[in-house]
Amino acid sequence: METPMREPTLDPADWSALRAVFHQAVDDGLAHLQGALDTPVWVAPPGSSKSALYEPLPRTATPAAEVYETFRNHVLPYGVGNVRPAFYGWVHGAGNAEGVLGELMAAFMNCNVGGRAHMANELERVVVDWCKDFTGLPAEASGLLTSGTSMATVLAIATARHVHADGDVGREGVAVAGRGLVGYASTEAHSCIAKAFDLLGLGRNALRAVPVNTAREMDSAALEAMIATDRAAGLKPFMVAATVGTVNTGAIDDIAGIGAIAHREGLWFHVDAAFGIGALFSDAHKAKAAPMARAESIAFDFHKWFQVPYDAGIVLIRDAKAHYETFAGRKEYLASSERGLAAGEPWYCDYGPELSRTFRALKVWFTLKSHGVDGISAIIAKNIAQARYLEDKVAAEPRLELLSPASLNIVCFRYVAPCDTAALNQLNKDIVADLQEAGIAAPSTTTLNGRTAIRVCLANHRTRRQDLDALLAGVLELGARRTAGSVAA
Repeated sequence: METPMREPTLDPADWSALRAVFHQAVDDGLAHLQGALDTPVWVAPPGSSKSALYEPLPRTATPAAEVYETFRNHVLPYGVGNVRPAFYGWVHGAGNAEGVLGELMAAFMNCNVGGRAHMANELERVVVDWCKDFTGLPAEASGLLTSGTSMATVLAIATARHVHADGDVGREGVAVAGRGLVGYASTEAHSCIAKAFDLLGLGRNALRAVPVNTAREMDSAALEAMIATDRAAGLKPFMVAATVGTVNTGAIDDIAGIGAIAHREGLWFHVDAAFGIGALFSDAHKAKAAPMARAESIAFDFHKWFQVPYDAGIVLIRDAKAHYETFAGRKEYLASSERGLAAGEPWYCDYGPELSRTFRALKVWFTLKSHGVDGISAIIAKNIAQARYLEDKVAAEPRLELLSPASLNIVCFRYVAPCDTAALNQLNKDIVADLQEAGIAAPSTTTLNGRTAIRVCLANHRTRRQDLDALLAGVLELGARRTAGSVAA
């Protein structure tokens, strides 16, 4: 009898040994989250840890326990810091433990959510339906989970381009079918919109930058005037993007007014609600955000104010048929079937450029099921109240200057000192870097009317008022030390 050939596999020779590594990793991961309140917000990765990772491409196997120890010692301690309560930079959510569980189980299942009949596809449909429900889009609208709002914006504008082009832009190209298309977004809009115009062949110059008013919201009168000017020049306005929660200051555009202009002018109305989607769950802000229900498309992130682990975003598109027509085009080896594994509908690869798609919906589902909308809403309300608290503290301190009113969850201020504008801008940049390197807090900077601002974005479920008090104390101490010359410039 012929001896069976031993064929290679990547399964472990000793499952119990690997199980021990997994148990250790889960314990370490939970300890990492549980201890987030008591550790510096950011620790610069040391050169020794960087050096430990740079090695020739491994040719032979390394035991999983040894691989894990390298990660544990040289990677885990040196993240970006957004799991910690004093992280206020940019707009990063803190994640949540239940979401991690969803991510872990998604990796175990290893599903490709591009299509076919399996539960990962079903669960994405569930999450998309929930999102249509709370945004107010109709049940027949379509949706697709993405890496984030940046990719979601590309999909939305691609669909708008398909609808408004003079011909089949996918087949004939932008130079033929998309000639003269122009769109609009405010000067405060996220850069992903300009990037989408670039990637889609429209060109960044085809995106008009609409001025903002004193509240940093899109100027509706200026929008109308720009549309009229472009039409008179023989161009074809086709879309306008409004923002719920600008990254600089958290401003909310006049969604109702801009939507009315878009529909009157026959434009695709897109809403960027990357983190500002949380306004729908705030009694104080819902009225301004709710008119997004009239949009042709909405893009937002789960990994920001919904606290889902990175990465997870979504695009919702009112016209499901147009969405499908923009991206569908499966080859015969991907044909659907009435029976078997190939039967599931829709195939999500027909609604975006990716055939290979990760099971993002599971960590979203774990988060929303575990905490409920009420739990997420409570965090949103807390962060908004914390922004008011910080705003009041800044206003009461003569050594600080508020640079923009807190319209949602972002506060922009600066430390003031008797020096010229350039020196004052540099001083505030240095204070922010000092705060980060000391592990006190991690705000970011932005520029408002030529002035450098210390920008504090509150989108972290672990943040406490005492963390904000520590931030202000740090700003005042470091500002005083620098102006006294005790810290090298």
